[in-house]
Amino acid sequence: MPRLLFETSWEVCNKIGGIYAVLSTKAQALQELSKDATIFIGPDLWSQENPSPYFKEYKSLLRGAASKVQLPFGLSIRTGRWNVPGQPLVVLVKFEGIYPQLPAIFGKMWEKFGVDSLHSYGDYSEGCAFGVASALVIKALTEHLKVDPAQVIAHFDEWTTSMGLLEMELIQPRTATIFTTHATSIGRSICGNGKPLYDYFSGYNGDQMARELNMESKHSLEKTAAHRADCFTTVSEVTAAECTQLLDITPQVVTPNGFESGFVPADKKWLSQRAACRKRLLDIASALSGKQIPEDALLVATSGRNEYRNKGIDLFIDSLNSLRHDEELKRPVVAFIMVPAWVNEPRQGLLDRLNGKMQTPLHSNFSTHSLHNEDSDSIFCRLRSLNVNQADDEVTFIYLPCYLDGHDGVLDIPYYEMLPALDLTIFPSYYEPWGYTPLESIAFGVPTVSSDKAGFGQWIIDDFDATFATCGAEVVERTDSNYAAAADSIARKVKFTAIAPADALDTFRQAARHTAAQARWQLFIKHYLDAFRVAEKRCADRNQ
Repeated sequence: MPRLLFETSWEVCNKIGGIYAVLSTKAQALQELSKDATIFIGPDLWSQENPSPYFKEYKSLLRGAASKVQLPFGLSIRTGRWNVPGQPLVVLVKFEGIYPQLPAIFGKMWEKFGVDSLHSYGDYSEGCAFGVASALVIKALTEHLKVDPAQVIAHFDEWTTSMGLLEMELIQPRTATIFTTHATSIGRSICGNGKPLYDYFSGYNGDQMARELNMESKHSLEKTAAHRADCFTTVSEVTAAECTQLLDITPQVVTPNGFESGFVPADKKWLSQRAACRKRLLDIASALSGKQIPEDALLVATSGRNEYRNKGIDLFIDSLNSLRHDEELKRPVVAFIMVPAWVNEPRQGLLDRLNGKMQTPLHSNFSTHSLHNEDSDSIFCRLRSLNVNQADDEVTFIYLPCYLDGHDGVLDIPYYEMLPALDLTIFPSYYEPWGYTPLESIAFGVPTVSSDKAGFGQWIIDDFDATFATCGAEVVERTDSNYAAAADSIARKVKFTAIAPADALDTFRQAARHTAAQARWQLFIKHYLDAFRVAEKRCADRNQ
């Protein structure tokens, strides 16, 4: 471990997606290596009326840095701890003062590094402002704490912070830098625009595709940071190949994502959570669909970011839909789609039914909430077009379009407390650099299905006999031309689980937990130590 490690991300104390899970679960392993040697840097997006539920403020930390550190451009910081296992140090940055400086900063980045900000739009300026502000904060804290810059490592996650890495090289060149891409911006864009990534993978040129897809600025920034970092890392061999092809650089270290067992409840609590949450999920499914769902129903779910194709939500729906009239199923299946969307409000008719009030049949009896964009939401439109949840269907679809933070207005149970209630999860991603959702699933003893295009799925294939009985996880092959075959494979896995006896399901759950134990951060943190060594050596070499 370095004397001081700063790690900067948009998702520090800001729960948006998988990177939050990466950092928040990694924190304890870093603390065990060297207590309070790691300081996470995140954006201060909060107010007194809307405080972060994950941040505990302590103004005296870091030698009173919050009030004593002098920062330019009206920047300010708050110091505290992240409310996750390990309770790591956190600095939240108010970075709005950087916005007036951005034209000059963009000009400097073009002159020094060739970063093209000319074609920027959307969230580009916001990410760059935060990244640069973070670099200025790291320099100020290094000086305030009187630490030799050569004993500091500055780690930046994703393109949204990468301009901070370039700024760091300019203002504190003796500090080693690490850049981690969790998914290349251009790779995600290729897939998000419906283009075949894999059939033509070796023919793609990242710069050319960035021009075609109007991604020039983000791609230019990310590619430059990858080349300029003292150590460039990514989270899986799958994404390492993508970086080689699209960013013209192979990461020096692959740092797979681990998980912290402290998030998983003990057996007794797990059983009580399973019982309570199953009842709530079954009540919701029965009230919404108008059918009485039995207690022994197979509860299946997918979750994560709302990327209809990339996350395999389309494949999840179509594979489960093929089982709607399968008479060989020994018990009904409830398929939950737990993916946040543009939510309006909980459906009052559903709430009335849950409260025991009689109501006429619900319109669109598959969505727990109304949406602002029901005519353009891909999931809503697909379920509506399939006319799901008919009286004789063996599969019932429930769309829960919210972040499950315990305050969605219908389920009102946080995601991790809900997981034990499930019997199977399915994440058949077309594009997935790692895949935290299947790892979380097996950590909570829930068997899962991943895809071979996810880093997690590739890890399962490489290191385990990929069956439910032996490792609690199975992997479906995904290409640009096997959609129907993949859907059939998933349907067969669901059917196999539905007809399996109870003792077999217990075996699957135990195997899942055992596999998750092989992905503990205490085991995977060694890859980050490799990255620290690479960064320090290359930094020393460039400063000679």
